Amino acid sequence: MALTLKTAIKGSGDATAVIIPSKPAKLAGLGIKTGAPVSIALVNSYEFIVSFLATSWQRAIAAPLNPAYKQDEFEFYIDDVKSALVLVPRGAVAQNTPAVRAARRFKAAIAECYWDEAKGEVALDVKSRANLDISSTSKSPSLTMSRSSCTRGAAYSPKLDSNDAYVCRPCVHRNIQQTYELTSNDRTMLVMPLFHVHGLLCALLAPFYSGGSMVVPNKFSASEFWDDFIHHQANWYTAVPTIHQILLKGPTPSPLPKIRFIRSCSSPLSPTVLERLEKAYRAPVLEAYAMTEAAHQMTSNPLPPSKRKPGSVGVGQGVEIKILDDAGDELPQGKEGEICIKGENVTKGYLNNEAANKSSYTKSGFFRTGDQGLKDADGYIIITGRIKELINKGGEKISPIELDNVLTQHPAVSEAVSFAIPDELYGQDIGVAVVLKSGENLAADELKNWVLEKLAKFKTPKKIYFTEVMPKTATGKIQRRIVAETMQKQDKPKL
Repeated sequence: MALTLKTAIKGSGDATAVIIPSKPAKLAGLGIKTGAPVSIALVNSYEFIVSFLATSWQRAIAAPLNPAYKQDEFEFYIDDVKSALVLVPRGAVAQNTPAVRAARRFKAAIAECYWDEAKGEVALDVKSRANLDISSTSKSPSLTMSRSSCTRGAAYSPKLDSNDAYVCRPCVHRNIQQTYELTSNDRTMLVMPLFHVHGLLCALLAPFYSGGSMVVPNKFSASEFWDDFIHHQANWYTAVPTIHQILLKGPTPSPLPKIRFIRSCSSPLSPTVLERLEKAYRAPVLEAYAMTEAAHQMTSNPLPPSKRKPGSVGVGQGVEIKILDDAGDELPQGKEGEICIKGENVTKGYLNNEAANKSSYTKSGFFRTGDQGLKDADGYIIITGRIKELINKGGEKISPIELDNVLTQHPAVSEAVSFAIPDELYGQDIGVAVVLKSGENLAADELKNWVLEKLAKFKTPKKIYFTEVMPKTATGKIQRRIVAETMQKQDKPKL
């Protein structure tokens, strides 16, 4: 029997699976037929979870979208996946929201999805049938993640064809459940948005698969996080480094809850922040490496008593990993090259983009991640940066991640992001965006001297941009390109 979401989810019929603060918890099917692309424009909620599971169980195409998008963005993604149905929150049609306007433009059906208190179930109120055609097809993907779910720079929709009906087995079971030894005794605090694979696959589907449970607030709230975590007896969570740092800025709960582990993914975690997390919360912090095209997780640091290494994303989990040169040949340990992967959970290609499909795979079938890195003596992966983000200063290739890690070791620095800036002499030089800790003052020259003491002279930043807030994506990730563009718009950067 094919392993689908419906057959994969474990646990007894009356076991608690989802806890929504102030919301009832009871699954209700939506009855979506096979082959219908369904765009889900809902916040983290019981309604989202029911919609996603019901869509997937019916072998339709679940395409989660960021509910905060503007109309142009919704139009792009709805057209991209050819949505037959767009799910929106209650009242969206009356308010004529951006998602509703976009759905109407591309003649997608519109339905409001909400909790019906009287019936005790999630209601699907169809507001417009438009050209809805959800007839069954013989070869339909069970899950498509749109470009909105992929933030690694690839401007294409990962394609999961009929063979990928088994996507939940390799990505959730082997890569996540086994890595963290998840069982029915585990409960996670879900703080990542469900329109992103980090939240959807690791914090939602992995607990479902293991028979575990999750607490799902509408959005991350630093002031409510620990109250909910403790009240609902969660014992682990996964998040981007930004969320970890926000929590560290707040009060530490006393007494501390028992935390089995903390997972960090989707953006590099500074060894300094990792150390602070472990000290503050007395729990192992496990950094992982993931991307949409691999159904999320590819590597992770293991649980104790196995070794976990700050600055490393750990070892392969369910995938074969090689460090390859430009010609596709494997490099020896310790040599930098492109991180390439192969496995059941790796996408077979991109929808409607043959050029990308040709350039994204080696002759031996390995997927090119676009990340540069190396394997250390123990086989742990160390990422040195995105290939396109490496700073090429007069021929010297400089890792922005290395610079970030050094800068955040300074006692006055809260966040730091390094990037390339144009330079007439070298072609490129180093720019750095810096957020200082509350109440701290620091001159640019002081920080440059700090770097000079730690690294070779050519790695010293040319320009330092002090900013109160670091630009971030909707999922809390930091993208160097966006930071670089934002900082360089400043008329007078501090030199």
